[in-house]
Amino acid sequence: MGRISAGDTAWVLTSAALVMLMTPALGFFYAGLVHRKNVLSTLMHSFLALCAIAVQWVLWGYTLAFGPDWHHVIGTFAWLGFTHVGLHPNPAYAPTVPHLAFALFQMMFAAITPALITGAFAERKRFAAVLLFTVLWSTVVYDPIAHWVWGHGGWLANLGALDFAGGTVVHISSGVAALICAWMLGPRLRSGPHEPHDRTMMLLGTALCWFGWFGFNAGSALAANGVAALAFINTSVAPAMGALAWMTLGWSRTGMPSAVGAAAGCVAGLVAITPAAGYVTPAASIVIGAIAAIGCYAAVQLRARMHIDDALDVFPVHGIGGTIGALLTGVFALHVAVAHQTLVQCAAVAVVWAYTAAMTYAVLKFVMLIMPLRVTPDQEHLGLDLTQHAEAAYQWT
Repeated sequence: MGRISAGDTAWVLTSAALVMLMTPALGFFYAGLVHRKNVLSTLMHSFLALCAIAVQWVLWGYTLAFGPDWHHVIGTFAWLGFTHVGLHPNPAYAPTVPHLAFALFQMMFAAITPALITGAFAERKRFAAVLLFTVLWSTVVYDPIAHWVWGHGGWLANLGALDFAGGTVVHISSGVAALICAWMLGPRLRSGPHEPHDRTMMLLGTALCWFGWFGFNAGSALAANGVAALAFINTSVAPAMGALAWMTLGWSRTGMPSAVGAAAGCVAGLVAITPAAGYVTPAASIVIGAIAAIGCYAAVQLRARMHIDDALDVFPVHGIGGTIGALLTGVFALHVAVAHQTLVQCAAVAVVWAYTAAMTYAVLKFVMLIMPLRVTPDQEHLGLDLTQHAEAAYQWT
């Protein structure tokens, strides 16, 4: 049993708080991009995920994701209700911090992942369906994937897949799920262009996400050490390069630098550096940020030509960005055999893509047996704030 380090514990608890901030920050980012009649409902999707997954994680989510291994695919029920998750360290995960601190830190990752998906079905999904989907999806998609990649004994971990802070576990899973959700729900009703209602709110949400991402990535070192410092600087420069690259691409195409483009590029850089943050040099992270911005920008342009209404481009930014980051981790990670590691990364990406797509489809079909996924056309016209919550973000909506 490890000895608790006060410094490591303080850093992990601080990082958990930073990651917690990311979920409401994501809500602001998404809410700034939707129509004013759907602002409150969009914010509620992120707030709901934080609340629902906190309870799910304690009751059964954590033991499925990180509990004692069962055939390398899932955790057993040994830690239901945080049984045996106490004040002493678990040396398999974080030998210098209380087991509860590690579990709390991972709870925040579990909460933001389904919140990311909500951007794909913004402005048209019933709130009750969002709630049921969030709990079911986290249980049958997120928890098993987290065990495969991060759990002690997980088969992708045993294979040697590298994912420092969630490129596959968080971003590929949420991005691919977003694509399936957008496809199954169908496009929003068209009553004019879908313009962001408040770019100021969107930029505030982006900046707060970036701030919280320091806990997301640097906190994943699980200690106040040099690896945390490396992840911290990489989390500074990759999104900076991503924002510059995306903004420049849009500028050259439209003749004007876009705030929305800069924010999207920043998020693309953050997503792509997540799996690599503790493994690559700062110079490599700049390259990763640039490649991610270019790849995600191209994916957004392609998505715009398709008949799948991923409302806030979750798949192009998180699905493609996470894939780029996971693959480039194999290319740029220090102290690995590049060819072998890249093959391992390809295998992990392919498996997570396939499993997420199949299980997300199954979860949505199950929810549809219980209730409709979409609001009615009249409700969509009036807006989800009033029809789903009988409240409005703005009195003049």
